[in-house]
Amino acid sequence: MNRFIPKIGAAIVTLTVFLFAIFLIVDFPFGSYLVCMLLPMGYIIMAAGFHHESAEEQRVSANIGMIFSAIYAVLVFLVYFAQATTVRQEDISEQAVKILDYQRGGLLFNYDLLGYGMMALSTFFIGLSIKADSKSDKWLKYLMIIHGFFFISCFIMPMTGVFTSMANGAGGNGGTIALMFWCAYFIPIGVLSYRHFGKSK
Repeated sequence: MNRFIPKIGAAIVTLTVFLFAIFLIVDFPFGSYLVCMLLPMGYIIMAAGFHHESAEEQRVSANIGMIFSAIYAVLVFLVYFAQATTVRQEDISEQAVKILDYQRGGLLFNYDLLGYGMMALSTFFIGLSIKADSKSDKWLKYLMIIHGFFFISCFIMPMTGVFTSMANGAGGNGGTIALMFWCAYFIPIGVLSYRHFGKSK
């Protein structure tokens, strides 16, 4: 079970990121919001698997990775649950829409970036804790560590105000291209993690 459950988590991660990319292409925001609420569930399950198998000398790194994964999940759940409920269903003022609507590039969009910055830190520390015994595990380890550097852009870019001039927030061409790049980068992490937990111990 200690490998089977994280394997399910890795499958959820892979599937949700793939579906997120599809929903970006076909412009189906509500579908994107739903899968983005499933992604942190899968990621936490996957991260818990890496934490469980980490050696004693890497346990601090694995612990830090788990804590950042929880922070990521809270921020992302708040953002996308608001999109699927309050923003979508209620008649709110234009000023509130500018703050709450993810596609306007406002406060919740910035919180979303902060959340994925926390995810990046989580992958960095989880990556450090992985003992790579095979070529695929080495690729997984390096991809997770390198993904950690996404934190810098996720943390700093909202402070520059670069997104405030984008009328449609992440729905603009530049935002969509950036998100598609992230999907193309993260799907291999999910696939390699699935293979990792599928191996016999």
